Amino acid sequence: MRAVFLITGPSGSGKTTAGRLLAERFPRAVHVEGDVFRRSVVSGRAEMTPDPSADALEQLHLRYRLAAGAADAYFEAGFTVVLEDVIAGEALTAMVQLVESRPLHVIVLLPTIEAVRLRDEARKKTGYAYWRLEDLYAGFAESTPRLGIWLDSTNQTPADIVDEILTLTRAASG
Repeated sequence: MRAVFLITGPSGSGKTTAGRLLAERFPRAVHVEGDVFRRSVVSGRAEMTPDPSADALEQLHLRYRLAAGAADAYFEAGFTVVLEDVIAGEALTAMVQLVESRPLHVIVLLPTIEAVRLRDEARKKTGYAYWRLEDLYAGFAESTPRLGIWLDSTNQTPADIVDEILTLTRAASG
């Protein structure tokens, strides 16, 4: 089952860990981390904040275009692609249009806010340097269109998340 899996959710929802594990389940697969494109900007990076600058928004859209282009290039080369990033609000609809390869499975991980807080505290990095967790979480949950499969990954291990993604996407594919 070669496809593109687009995984999103707030920071700390399990995207990166589950994304890598999902890619490992296929004989020929790639894991595209959208955040790699953000970190690639070593000078002049404009961070996303609750009140983003025009430059920050431009760089975010560039990041999404680069990630979508990479996903399509890998897919055209015969890979199953797992693309993950924080893609909230109407940006998710735009990203679905940017990724041209099909089938495309959209997966949204949305554990409880308490689970996100605990996971973020346990990580070396934080996804909430410029944001209050409550604000980003609420904004993500309320503004993101209900595309694809939404999973409450609160009580799931990364392997459980991957198993559920594979079960649900196989069922949806027929």
